[in-house]
Amino acid sequence: MDKLIEHSGIITQLGEDKIFVRIHQQSACSACHAKSVCMASDKQEKVIVVTSSTENFNIGDAVMLYGKSSTGLLAVLLAFVFPFLLILLCLFVLRNVVADEIVAALISLGILVPYYLILSQFNNKLNKKLQFHLKKVSR
Repeated sequence: MDKLIEHSGIITQLGEDKIFVRIHQQSACSACHAKSVCMASDKQEKVIVVTSSTENFNIGDAVMLYGKSSTGLLAVLLAFVFPFLLILLCLFVLRNVVADEIVAALISLGILVPYYLILSQFNNKLNKKLQFHLKKVSR
């Protein structure tokens, strides 16, 4: 069974079929007792868009945002791992074809443009696969 990824958040905006939830994402450093001295603490505020559910939500409601851990893994693979492997593969192939290493490196980085353009063409399909769900929590 898939484990769940959970974040608590607050509803900031309601659309026709979308709910906007503000979450606070913290790195492991932010919970450290020495974070005020270290300066490595990292806390970011993000807004997650969730497709409306059958529950009745209001702006300001405290909610729990959850999704399958496999959803997070797929997102990481598509956004970071596959592009990294694509750059490496392209660099190793072009290293033997192109005489100038800088040109090979620039072309390898440039391969990301079509990759992300193709990925954006599947945006609707990915949004259906990479979904989060909401449940109300009492304050």
